[in-house]
Amino acid sequence: MGVNRKRLAQLLEDAYAHHAHPGFIEADPLRIPHTFPDRRDAELIGFLTATIAWGQRKTIIANAERLVALFDERPHQFVMHASADEITTVERFVHRTFNGTDLQHFIRALRHLYTTYGGLEEAFLNGGELGSMAQGIARFKQRFFEIPHEARTRKHVADPGKGSNAKRINMYLRWMVRPNDRGVDLGLWKRITPADLMVPLDVHTGRVARELGLLTRKQDDWKAVEELTAALRRFDPVDPVRFDIALFGMGVEGGLK
Repeated sequence: MGVNRKRLAQLLEDAYAHHAHPGFIEADPLRIPHTFPDRRDAELIGFLTATIAWGQRKTIIANAERLVALFDERPHQFVMHASADEITTVERFVHRTFNGTDLQHFIRALRHLYTTYGGLEEAFLNGGELGSMAQGIARFKQRFFEIPHEARTRKHVADPGKGSNAKRINMYLRWMVRPNDRGVDLGLWKRITPADLMVPLDVHTGRVARELGLLTRKQDDWKAVEELTAALRRFDPVDPVRFDIALFGMGVEGGLK
């Protein structure tokens, strides 16, 4: 349908103001990393929670809480110091197609990123520089799978270079990078900036974005992510992905008012 630019700007701002508040996370997987005051715990459990963030949100949250329990409520400590035998205790975990085999590799790979690159944010960077977000995500994935792993596990980290919209990893990056200005995102990372972020494109954001004329591409792929993010940068070049909260909120409530 499309909306004129001035009205669209106001609609996005109003929707952001309406949805961006602590209540937004009550039924959202983002509530899990919010419970950890230590940055390393929050970023680590946030990554695992984002990895399993498909399906019903209640199930995602319940299984993320199971992860917390499996890690003895100290995610970073467990990842960095669990023995080989302790790591095998997670083998019973399953969330849809993500199973205990995958989780055991994720633990070892996360340890590898901390010990080899200095942390998760650093694993996206090359000499302190991100380049494009597509390059950063591809770099992260390459490093994540540098250690021995089962081929089946690779599908759980997206690759924009293969056309994936990388929704879950873009969502995780939003959580980590965007400022905690409204009690929603965490703002833990400072070397990647909000201006670098790309929209975590899902069914809700895509549908509303198309209704508003912000997105014309029909496929929900990386090109659609680039198109929608570029459209949102016209309204806020410094923090365009804050409007993901607006679009998602409108989508969950049933569209435009």
